[in-house]
Amino acid sequence: MNVRELIEILKDYPEETEVELAVIAPVADDEDIAVDRYLIEGVMPWDDEEGESLWLVGGEEDDVDAFLDAVEGDEDEE
Repeated sequence: MNVRELIEILKDYPEETEVELAVIAPVADDEDIAVDRYLIEGVMPWDDEEGESLWLVGGEEDDVDAFLDAVEGDEDEE
């Protein structure tokens, strides 16, 4: 999904609406669908060999903090 598509989807919702990230875990035919829901804590630009993209960052608070600390440390090294 690109930014334009996301903006188009979100424009019909009130500005105060919370946005969550739902991560769907793979399941076998005989299992219930597992969904982890996280608030989006931030947006991070990401550039790799496929081009530039944006990551919506969310998760358990301690995990997000550790991730952001690690990424910021990588940026400082460059």
